[in-house]
Amino acid sequence: MSNAVTLARDTNQALGIGQFAIDFLAGTLGSGPSQAVIERTRLFHTDSVLCGISALALHTNAPTILRNEALEYPDQRGASVFGSRAKVKAEKAILANSSAVREWDSNGTNFGYNPSLGHTAGEFGHNDFYPVVIAACQQTGRDGATALNAMVLLDEIRGRLAEVFSLKTYKIDHVVHGAIASAAVYGALMGATAEQIESAIGMTVAHYIPWRAIRAGKQLSDSKGASAAISTEAAVLSMKRALNGFIGPKDIFRNPEAVFRQFEPTKGDSPFDLVLSHSGDDFAVMGMHFKLGLYEHQSAGALQGLINLLSQNAALLEADGIGKITIRAYEPAFGIIGDPAKRDPRTRQSADHSMVYIVSTMLRKAMELGELPTGNDDVWKALMLSPYDYSQDAILNATTRELMAKIEFEHGGADYDAKYPDGIPTSMVITDVDGQSFDSGLVMYPSGHARNTSADLAGILKHKFSLLGGLGVPSGSEAATISRLENLGGLGADGVLGLYDFEIASKPGYE
Repeated sequence: MSNAVTLARDTNQALGIGQFAIDFLAGTLGSGPSQAVIERTRLFHTDSVLCGISALALHTNAPTILRNEALEYPDQRGASVFGSRAKVKAEKAILANSSAVREWDSNGTNFGYNPSLGHTAGEFGHNDFYPVVIAACQQTGRDGATALNAMVLLDEIRGRLAEVFSLKTYKIDHVVHGAIASAAVYGALMGATAEQIESAIGMTVAHYIPWRAIRAGKQLSDSKGASAAISTEAAVLSMKRALNGFIGPKDIFRNPEAVFRQFEPTKGDSPFDLVLSHSGDDFAVMGMHFKLGLYEHQSAGALQGLINLLSQNAALLEADGIGKITIRAYEPAFGIIGDPAKRDPRTRQSADHSMVYIVSTMLRKAMELGELPTGNDDVWKALMLSPYDYSQDAILNATTRELMAKIEFEHGGADYDAKYPDGIPTSMVITDVDGQSFDSGLVMYPSGHARNTSADLAGILKHKFSLLGGLGVPSGSEAATISRLENLGGLGADGVLGLYDFEIASKPGYE
């Protein structure tokens, strides 16, 4: 018996996604996700929440505004925002929590790469959407085990869409895939029919397509970090309308006027087949990558190269010993975080999308430390980039700026491009002031990458959780908060209701 369902391109895939979501949650398709899949999803959820509450604790703009907005919409049948048990409109809780999760750009990433099926569209995606699941479970009295299963489902739908259709190619923001998945999973948890889910997906695609304009420009705005949240708010509203009887566009993936066939014309079919796993180990979440601190995921190869070189060559830690740093990477990394507009970032949103800033900041931290620990894992912990590494003081740090001026970022050409998105092909050469060069060689699978087998991922994540938890909640309560999140699968319905009911710390003066 197959562990997957194929929604063929000549079928109504929106209706198929709806029925798949219903059957998946009912457990009628097979044995369900393996324990390894559930465990990885639990880690990603914990990671995302700690990212979110630390962003609120440091008073970041969009999460604070949207959380305050949510609290203006009380609803006893709704869901809760981070730091509260009070119920508000579900779509507003999801908006606020998804925005907070995404603010640091430090939660999980997928690359839309499944060579075994030939599905290698390579669309980005992030697990910004778990608040959809928690909201629906709070509304319907579901337990934590159900929530984790639904999170697997949400990642599966959006992750497999990312493998077959590259939105970024057409300047559409990647959050569309997550919005579609959010409509489907929220609907299935709320008792929707497959036809109602089809209507919600149709409305989401027909009415709410975000362009990558939110990610362009010299200095990025709040819209970049809140894109998933805003699209998901719209998707959940669409699902609520469908539950009330509103009928949206049908068969949206084969609709000739919708985004998919407009950009990839066909003679009537959808542009792709969609294969969705329901049992075993082969789920999209298993190909997702952890960020080991705050950095844009395209820079992970460069950071690993830097750590390798510094660990092997202590002389490079001398502040005046570096003459030039050359980084080579693939497209789209070169175009996105190598954009000349990002060479002089002045805001956090631009700095965390600037290769020269990210690398220079980690290098400066290493120089300030003076002597690095032994071993890759401990170096990652020691140099982990935190929210404070993107404060205004950090962005304008004179040493960082001097190092940024020494970096040359080059496109590695066709050879590098061919290795993405299998890996994050990047190399770094540091030339000292005497002309001696130190070459990292090609880095493909940096620590945190799904195909990295050498790093102690659990140990590094434990450090990250402690770092962000220590920022997010009052001193002394971080261990209990992390433990609660890590025990999600063992919580009953009341535990899920109170999952986010903890005090959020206040760290004024971040900006």
